[in-house]
Amino acid sequence: MALDLFCPVKLGSISLKNRMVMAPLTRNRAGEGGVPLAMNVKYYEQRASAGLIITEATPISPMAHGYPALPGIYTPEQVAGWKKVTDAVHAKGGKIFIQLWHVGRISHPSLLNGETPVAPSAIKPVGQAFTYTGMQDFVTPRTLEKKELPGIVNDYVHAAKCAMEAGFDGVEVHSANGYLLDQFLRDGSNVRADEYGGSFENRARLLMQVLEAVVNTIGADKTGVRLSPVNPFNDMHDSNPQALFNYVVGELNKFNLAYLHVIEGDVGGNAVNFDFVTLRKLFNGAYITNLGYDKARGNAAIASGHADCVAYGVPFIANPDLVERYRIDAPLNQADQNTFYGGNEKGYTDYPFLSR
Repeated sequence: MALDLFCPVKLGSISLKNRMVMAPLTRNRAGEGGVPLAMNVKYYEQRASAGLIITEATPISPMAHGYPALPGIYTPEQVAGWKKVTDAVHAKGGKIFIQLWHVGRISHPSLLNGETPVAPSAIKPVGQAFTYTGMQDFVTPRTLEKKELPGIVNDYVHAAKCAMEAGFDGVEVHSANGYLLDQFLRDGSNVRADEYGGSFENRARLLMQVLEAVVNTIGADKTGVRLSPVNPFNDMHDSNPQALFNYVVGELNKFNLAYLHVIEGDVGGNAVNFDFVTLRKLFNGAYITNLGYDKARGNAAIASGHADCVAYGVPFIANPDLVERYRIDAPLNQADQNTFYGGNEKGYTDYPFLSR
């Protein structure tokens, strides 16, 4: 029998009831001090029928923030708030990983208590930061000194420990979409002359150090990573993405991670020249694909062996019971883009379930 989205699968040591993953989705609805609220608990609990939920990207330290109203995973209060989320998801039979995030240069001093955002190199990104007072131009970031990098690694370790304390099944290290670890990987944002710049090995060094430290702390079977080789979001580009990410994925194999999660293209929908089939073949473990999948394409990706799981974003925002809707080919609710970022329960926890 051909495999499909509804077959169980194991990622690391985690057994999933189906292969539909809820992708990480920033919603800007956390409470004071980056603490999850009751409505955040309800939102995730409603979507616990997904094989795996990956939370919204979650800052690992005060300097890791880049948007308003983000939940964090570095204080006892945040841990306590997330514990309510994981308890609710587990009570419904779900599994949940938290996405660990440092935004690097994609921030603004007003979000960092007046501090200048940090980055591999002092290259100002094109575009604007989303702040509490509206859109503001990005600033030129401060180049991280080599002696500061062990501290960044330690922040990931501390966040991973906090995630375990909060009851998460695992963590996903966010190395995609133009944020700090992705900024180190790609030469459009990294022009360093030390051992963290230049060659593929050097540019991948910080990511590998983060993964090694997290794996040594919580276990490889509870650690995943996300990459976006050709996504230009946040003013990102690289002179040779295929060779770079072929190298990166080859190096990931030494960790025996729970999974690799790849955004297969440009989130803006533009055509890209990149061979994701080769990337998938290079990786020895479980592979989650993401970008614009529907049920038919998802089933085809699973059946062909291209992916072990398929991540869905917007469909899960509008359809808390997306798994059941796909299972019986029920019509889908349409997502309201006006309520994606910030606000209250409207467009967050009020999307209807199928009538029983």
